[in-house]
Amino acid sequence: MLELVLANLKVRPFRTFISIVGVALGVVLVVLFTGLARGMTQDMARRATNWKAEIVFARPGGMELDSSNLNVSTAYVPKLLEINGVAAAVPVARYITPDTKGRWGIQQIDGVEWEAFAAMNGMRLTEGRAPAADDEVILDERQMKTLETKVGEKIELFGSKFYTVVGVFEPPSGSRIKMTLSALQNVLEKENKCTYILVKIKDNARVEDVAAAINEKLPNNKINLTRDLVIDAQERVPGLQTFLRVLVGLGAFVSTIFVLLSMYTTITERRKEIGILKSLGASRGFIIRAIEGEALMIGVLGVLLGFASSFAASWLIGRSFELPFEFNAGWMITAVAIAIVGSLIGALYPAWRAAGIDPVEVMVNE
Repeated sequence: MLELVLANLKVRPFRTFISIVGVALGVVLVVLFTGLARGMTQDMARRATNWKAEIVFARPGGMELDSSNLNVSTAYVPKLLEINGVAAAVPVARYITPDTKGRWGIQQIDGVEWEAFAAMNGMRLTEGRAPAADDEVILDERQMKTLETKVGEKIELFGSKFYTVVGVFEPPSGSRIKMTLSALQNVLEKENKCTYILVKIKDNARVEDVAAAINEKLPNNKINLTRDLVIDAQERVPGLQTFLRVLVGLGAFVSTIFVLLSMYTTITERRKEIGILKSLGASRGFIIRAIEGEALMIGVLGVLLGFASSFAASWLIGRSFELPFEFNAGWMITAVAIAIVGSLIGALYPAWRAAGIDPVEVMVNE
């Protein structure tokens, strides 16, 4: 059986190759894009955990990773400082937009009062100074390389505004671009507003107790523990799971339809061969197994090509655009299942048609 399957695949190498590429495309859709989505969300969450603050105070809907809501009043800061166990509270405004410079991904900007933010989170400037005016920003090292800029040069933000880079900070924390809180409030026309407030607790306090006290004194707000941000990073991006499920469905469709079209055309061209096999005693089951065997081989080869293409593409994209990829074993197994099952399902109808060929009719007509 294996020799027959391999021989049939070799007879039409170009069509076999196209089928393998089709299955590989389905694998790439699942593996590459889920790896990119997971890598970007996990990278953002890991940068969030560079905060030394233990609690993030926000309004409902204000802490999703793709949110630019400035819906928290900075008047909460003194109220938080009055709560037992709270050592410091620092407001942060955040703006997120698709990158407009031809690079993939999104652009995130934080508005902070640098001295208080840096003191709370153990950050420092490696070059230059903190932003003071509304047209000044500081960047982390990776953003400096991405934008190919240096201290003293200007960068364009918000589509048409230019800002002078006055410093470089480390470690990466939150967004890679930071300006003063008032500067971002003015751009977004949200005076005395922020996206969330970082809360640092006192050394002798328990984070759970302080969080409960905040929730009791300031109810109907959203209390996040920074240690939980990485765990549920993907769940914090609305629509991400839907997007990934659509990718999986698209990958399954592509794999199935490529194999279906290829095998159907192949069966049409091989009616005489199949008729001869049936006249020699080949059963319906034998014909179906032979066709399904070809589809299985195409699926396996498509998986191998898909994984190789995904890993190569992720390396090239990461090197060129510095985008993080994080492949997940669960999604990779899903990609394998989609490729194999999709190939077998795609070959079912052609196999059934082939098994039903009448050898007498074939011999008379051909």
